[in-house]
Amino acid sequence: MGTYSKALEFSEKALNIVEKTLPSNHPDLAISYNNIAGVYSNMSNCSKALEFHDKSLNIVEKALPPNHLLLATSYNNIAGVYSDMGNYSKALELYDKSLKIGEKALPPNHPSLAASYNNIGRLYDNMGDYMKALGFYEKALKIFEKVLPSNHSDLAAFYNNIGLMYKHMGNYPKAFEFYEKALNIVEKALHPNHPLLATSYNNIAGVYSDMGNYSKALEFYEKSQKIKEKALPPNDPSLATSNNNIGMVYYNMGNYSKARSFLEKALTIAQKSLPPTHPTIKIMIDNMNHIETM
Repeated sequence: MGTYSKALEFSEKALNIVEKTLPSNHPDLAISYNNIAGVYSNMSNCSKALEFHDKSLNIVEKALPPNHLLLATSYNNIAGVYSDMGNYSKALELYDKSLKIGEKALPPNHPSLAASYNNIGRLYDNMGDYMKALGFYEKALKIFEKVLPSNHSDLAAFYNNIGLMYKHMGNYPKAFEFYEKALNIVEKALHPNHPLLATSYNNIAGVYSDMGNYSKALEFYEKSQKIKEKALPPNDPSLATSNNNIGMVYYNMGNYSKARSFLEKALTIAQKSLPPTHPTIKIMIDNMNHIETM
């Protein structure tokens, strides 16, 4: 938080200078507002982020032609804040506006278009529309496969996204296909304790768990957890998720004492690292209550 406070301080100093030297509708002023909004977004202060994004947007809508890329950036940034707030319909409306400008102004294989497709895919993913999410993730992947080397770690992230959509839709062979593509990249491209490697192991474990192959699920969940324990602070929410996953595998295997031990760890970490109303905490409490009835 201290880093963000410093960033906010410097951004506001820059804004004061720009406000004194430029007219109120100058595009450079919009950039300053946008920078401050970005800091507030990083601080999870969505209301202040929207306030400054709106100031920026008011300038660029009046000062620039309707297909200017800075306008697309403004729509994209505001959409991201609405997405963080859980207002997916408003986020989708703005991502669509951003994409339409990008499709007119940029060549068809531009990485910015891929980023837009990915943003919309993630939004549909959050909304539970996995088929639409898959379509946008695949559009993004086609572009990145053309512009990135085949072993680039960003490709692994896209393979993971697509694998997750197939998992949600119950197509486990396709989920494995994309998860293994991701794993092949991260095992070669990243150091052995990189969090993205933990993500790959976790994803593969999830498919095995859904298929009822609990011994393989446990093997990969434990690989994922070992990396997280080395790479993350002890109360990171991701460690709560890992302990919860392992606990539920033990529960499904009928080992209730082991399950209880891991679920208790998960809940303890979650209660230290998340707000008390966070849905993850409710899920973990429900899991614990279920175990207590066994």
